[in-house]
Amino acid sequence: MAFRVGASQSVLRAFAERHGGIVVKPTMGSGSLGVRKVRSPEEVPEAWAWLEAFGVGEFMAEELLTGTEISVETFSIAGRHSVLAVSRKDSGGGVVAIGHALPAPLSAQCAADVEDVVCRMLDAVGLVDGPAHTELMLTADGPRVIESHLRCAGGRIAELVELVYGIDAERLTCQLALPVGVPALAPVSRGAAAVRFLTPPPGRVRTVEGLAAARRVEGVVRAEVGVEPGGPVEPLRWSEDRCGLVVARAEDMATAERRARRAAALIRIRTEPFPAVPTATMHDLLRAAAEVLDPFGVTAS
Repeated sequence: MAFRVGASQSVLRAFAERHGGIVVKPTMGSGSLGVRKVRSPEEVPEAWAWLEAFGVGEFMAEELLTGTEISVETFSIAGRHSVLAVSRKDSGGGVVAIGHALPAPLSAQCAADVEDVVCRMLDAVGLVDGPAHTELMLTADGPRVIESHLRCAGGRIAELVELVYGIDAERLTCQLALPVGVPALAPVSRGAAAVRFLTPPPGRVRTVEGLAAARRVEGVVRAEVGVEPGGPVEPLRWSEDRCGLVVARAEDMATAERRARRAAALIRIRTEPFPAVPTATMHDLLRAAAEVLDPFGVTAS
């Protein structure tokens, strides 16, 4: 995948003119914060104005890949990488995930290609021990790596993996430090699972209804709401702006996804528009979430 790091509108425009649709993101980021799709060179001035106002600064531009987006969870022991699970991601056409489901329905050849690409990438970065979470796009030309993280997955994917395969990657990571080490990994599917996030219209919450009904839907193992009347629902700028979720199980991925969607639809979070939406930068949002992207760059006070 083609990419370019830059900090000026001219760099952004040149990359867009060469590749057409692109994705622009901060060089250090979290939860899709500051990520924006630029579908043509004509959108560059608007995108650049937004990047400046949002305080992105240095950015990475990537060619916009099309296809099915998946996440691959792996665990490495002494340089040998094992694929634990492959999930399918739903971003609803945007950049923030609103759902994940696994096991993703892949052909035997596609699964082999995905494993090969991910393992070669982990070899290239020198991963020896521990978990990794790698995001890929299944394009017409095969699987392409979008990004990878040497950590357990977020977005409740780790919970889905444990529900379906009985594997707790965080526990495995801690076991690396023990004399007994990590046992041989042989994931065996026990059905399927899906998570659906709640993303109601932004505004002040008036009422929250339907949570009990959602919990009664067949296969639902978790349903949570993170807002209450009088509180805010923020515009969907990053993962932290999602305000609830439903996790469901089933015998196959399609059914698990359908149950999660059905239960999520029963939870009704009614909002009224904010009188005025204050302007917030990327750093404002990170500070409010107490999240530090570069812990080595933070000086003690």
